[in-house]
Amino acid sequence: MTSKFNVGDHVTWNSEAGHVSGVISKVHTRDFQYKGHTHRASEDDPQYEIKSDKTDHIAAHKGSALKKTPKKT
Repeated sequence: MTSKFNVGDHVTWNSEAGHVSGVISKVHTRDFQYKGHTHRASEDDPQYEIKSDKTDHIAAHKGSALKKTPKKT
């Protein structure tokens, strides 16, 4: 079972550029369009929009790709 995250949770994930961290800004529980692609989401397997800590980039990922971490101050 995939972990569930909430808006405001600080998470990390692995990208082509290495580990990235950010804050969850939106939780999708239904299919949605993002950057020209349909992302599949459901109540049991949501997808998350995350704003990067270092840039204004927004990424969309399933919970299985994310790891909750403490926010660095």
